[in-house]
Amino acid sequence: MKEQYPFSSITAIDNSSMVDRVEMSLLNFFINQKLNVGDSIPKELELTSMLGVSRTVIRESLNRLRTMGLIETKKKKGTVIKSPDISALLQKSLIPHILDKSTLKNIFELRLVLEVGMADFIVHRATDEDIKELYEIVKDEMSPQSDKIFDIDYEVKFHGKLYEITGNDTLKDFQNLLLPVYSYIYASGLLNLPATDKHFTSHKELVEILSTRDADKFRAGMRNHLENHFFRIL
Repeated sequence: MKEQYPFSSITAIDNSSMVDRVEMSLLNFFINQKLNVGDSIPKELELTSMLGVSRTVIRESLNRLRTMGLIETKKKKGTVIKSPDISALLQKSLIPHILDKSTLKNIFELRLVLEVGMADFIVHRATDEDIKELYEIVKDEMSPQSDKIFDIDYEVKFHGKLYEITGNDTLKDFQNLLLPVYSYIYASGLLNLPATDKHFTSHKELVEILSTRDADKFRAGMRNHLENHFFRIL
């Protein structure tokens, strides 16, 4: 009988393309050399010699990094390290209609985690004028009901103001980036829920808590408010 060999004795085949491997080598080179924004990287011919691959492969790898926003070409300096625009990178792939339900659900959960986490920033950075504006937004709010789907325009207006209050440009850009995803999720039927008598903190109650400047209470109120959303998807 022929001897059976354990699978552990077989070395896995690297099926990544040459461009994939060169791309990773370049990223590791940037990291190991501790290159910063604005630092020049070697020219194409130098990289060809360093890595022992064709100039075509180097060019394709650099084009990928350029598309990712990690490098750019500048006059008199050549190709340099660039700080990538995270929002721009995500925008290219966050197309709601081509995301599966699992990904949409994960993105919606990410939004909920962010909004609980930014509660402290909101309390410490909200001005009296901000709170006045929030009161104006919620003045006609009805008590939230768990068996009703939210008004998306109202949700965006209120929570958009909270993102603005944080003063964090990346958070604000991120919210704008995800708005089409939120709208699609609200309209997709992913948030269906049977009726319940559970009470959730309303937007108006959140503003009242915020006006007390108590970070712990506001964080707890935000978590309870968002339970209405969590309850629909968990």
